[in-house]
Amino acid sequence: MPVALFAAPILSENAARMIAAIVGLPGVRVGVISQAPLEDLPVPLRSQVAHWRVVDVLDTAQLLDAVGQLEQRIGRVDRLLGAYEQLQVPLAEVREQRKIAGMGAEAARNFRDKARMKSLLRDAGLPCARHRLVTGDAEARAFAREIGFPLIVKPPAGAGAQATTRVDELDALCIAVEAATPSPDRPVLLEEYVTGDEHSFETVSIGGRAVWHSLTHYYPSPLEVLRNPWIQWCLILPREVEEPQYDDIRRAAFRVLEVLGMQTGLSHMEWFRRPDGTIAISEVAARPPGAQLMTIVSRAHDFDFVAAWARLMLFEEFAAPPRRYAVGAAYLRGQGSGRVKAIHGLDQVQHDIGSLVVDAKLPTAGQSPTGSYEGEGFIILRHTETAVVQQALQRLIATVRVELG
Repeated sequence: MPVALFAAPILSENAARMIAAIVGLPGVRVGVISQAPLEDLPVPLRSQVAHWRVVDVLDTAQLLDAVGQLEQRIGRVDRLLGAYEQLQVPLAEVREQRKIAGMGAEAARNFRDKARMKSLLRDAGLPCARHRLVTGDAEARAFAREIGFPLIVKPPAGAGAQATTRVDELDALCIAVEAATPSPDRPVLLEEYVTGDEHSFETVSIGGRAVWHSLTHYYPSPLEVLRNPWIQWCLILPREVEEPQYDDIRRAAFRVLEVLGMQTGLSHMEWFRRPDGTIAISEVAARPPGAQLMTIVSRAHDFDFVAAWARLMLFEEFAAPPRRYAVGAAYLRGQGSGRVKAIHGLDQVQHDIGSLVVDAKLPTAGQSPTGSYEGEGFIILRHTETAVVQQALQRLIATVRVELG
């Protein structure tokens, strides 16, 4: 009977969904490592898992101890999993030390350290943004003279556009670099600001071979959304994924995974289509995507993508039915300051496109803003025609307004 451990800093709704998917696999014993108490899981799950609480789930030593403690209760661990981006290297280090199957530390660092990643990709001839690690003002100024503005300032091991800043002139660059408090042991990453249409590319790999892929279009880019807290944005998963227009990114994406060392798992890549038609890889994560993409893919194929991910990670098996729908999500973000006061336009949206809605999490009065690019809620739409979903999403984000006050 295989034993699987799932690690997460908090036992959120998404974490519980993944734990439930692992529990649902036949004959699997499941352990959970978290900073949160067992009581944070839904009641039905609590009796189905062994739980070990740690102070810091990102600490490799604490993870090692947790694995040992749980092994005494449920047996020798066969798989050690986690979806949280910052956990990928600590999990890989524990796998290596405990001889647990799965991604090793070298490959995990290739995905996690974005400067290292881009160096590997450029050395392999793959298109990505020019970049440099800097430890101070002088190095930053030199890179700006070489590349020009705008530039992106971010930590080498960021996630989800966190702590990422666009700068358009020298004074702003110096302020952003100083705010990051770089040092020789903790440099800051500067990148060329790539313009164009932004997308994602998701891939399922087994034994180093891509066996399934998907992609999305962002409107607008996540960085633009972070810079403008009032912007409501959307993404769309087109029904057409094998079209010739995607041949270049498909070839590049599969080569990227080969270079970085992906064996078995689900990856999430962000990329750009430049105005001249060429592509540029932004970054790649060796984990399931966020922003409701697991649900979006599920709706496009009429299956449970989270359950399929769990089976992939434990048994190296994956099967998905053909894509039947285009699916899109609109992310509702509060305008103003304070808590959610009112939501306007829902009745109109219900009248116009209510038949397309398959999932929704609406903001509630009194709710505090999340502060993230995902905003205060979302609405997911689907239809057999991609153009119908595109038009409905634009109508939705133009009509619904979340008022803060």
